[in-house]
Amino acid sequence: MTTAPTGPAAPADGLPAHPAQRRILAVLVAAQILSGAGLAAGITVGALLAQDMLGATGLAGLPSALFTLGSAAAAITVGRLSQRSGRRPGLAAGYAAGALGALGVVAAAAWDVPALLFTALFVYGAGSATNLQARYAGADLAAPARRARAVSTVLVATTAGAVIGPNLVTPLGRLAETLGIPPLAGPFLLAAASYAAAAAVLAVFLRPDPLTTARALAAAPSTANGGEDAPRPGARPLLLLGVLIMVLVQLVMVAVMTMTPVHMGRHGHSVGAAGLVIAVHVGAMYLPSPLSGLLVDRYGPRLTAALAGLTLLAAGLLAGLAPADSLPLLALALGLLGLGWSFGLIAGTAIVTDTVPLAARARTQGLVDVAIAVAGAGGGLASGLVVSATGFPVLAVGGGLIALAIMPAIAVTSRVRPRPH
Repeated sequence: MTTAPTGPAAPADGLPAHPAQRRILAVLVAAQILSGAGLAAGITVGALLAQDMLGATGLAGLPSALFTLGSAAAAITVGRLSQRSGRRPGLAAGYAAGALGALGVVAAAAWDVPALLFTALFVYGAGSATNLQARYAGADLAAPARRARAVSTVLVATTAGAVIGPNLVTPLGRLAETLGIPPLAGPFLLAAASYAAAAAVLAVFLRPDPLTTARALAAAPSTANGGEDAPRPGARPLLLLGVLIMVLVQLVMVAVMTMTPVHMGRHGHSVGAAGLVIAVHVGAMYLPSPLSGLLVDRYGPRLTAALAGLTLLAAGLLAGLAPADSLPLLALALGLLGLGWSFGLIAGTAIVTDTVPLAARARTQGLVDVAIAVAGAGGGLASGLVVSATGFPVLAVGGGLIALAIMPAIAVTSRVRPRPH
């Protein structure tokens, strides 16, 4: 007969990771390295490609809005498919759709068909949604006290491809020209190959499926799962807090990031220089993920989320007030922007994962990522309009101030105790 736990966190904190967790993380890391290059393509040249095809700066934020809206639609689909059949089919299908969308962007640029470009960018957003959804798979079988670090391991793997991708803009542009394709469509050739390869890796090697295995373990009468499949007290305000944190950091990050290449182009910087700054930004989004995970596991998600708000404020102030011709300061600002996003995303993810029971976890996570994607779409669409009407400094500083809304949200929920890590 087992001894009753002294508190709700006792059994959960004592649980070790599942024996398959190391293999699952290895497969997820491989897929994320591949998909990172695909993720970076739209970030780097999406706005520039739309501006080139449409001839209007005010609509330069439209590509970001479209592939983030596509990301929202894909998040629902991937979440529901994962809930029903497991992470493996859900993630593989998402990356396959992203590859198809990338090919559509290449075709639209080659044929100069804006309508096809917009449709393809929407489908291409599935890759971005899947890249984010993969972080949840890393936590499914992790030890509860190390969930944030498991999430961070998956996210940091994106760094290699995401940093290399923007720096290949120039050679990929030359490759595209040799194929008779506009140079700005070149990175999407890489995106198609990267997303397709990630889909293949997950479809073949993500075994056992982490989510279906976790559910089976939770359902086994002999398994002490520490209430993993039971609703938690105070779940609703904590869930809302986690969602709000991720929505705010995504909104600010996408808005400032989207218009930075356009801002740099207006002040004489080359496409290669813009690619370098975006590479720094994307690297800062993912490379510090282990630090973000460690902070969440050791000091809690609320403190880490507060740090996210302050870091994004610093990024916005620096990006808005730095001389437009200063490449180092713009790179530093975009690096801080990525770091603040990392703090916020992992803190919010930890809150959501710890709050939602396994029976509804993947479906809820998909809906949460819809909110994140919609926030990104709003930020991307509004960014072009704001810059066109008032200028990039207003957008950057305003974004930093918006990020501070994280602070009162943390204060309002301060009396609701999360399940201890």
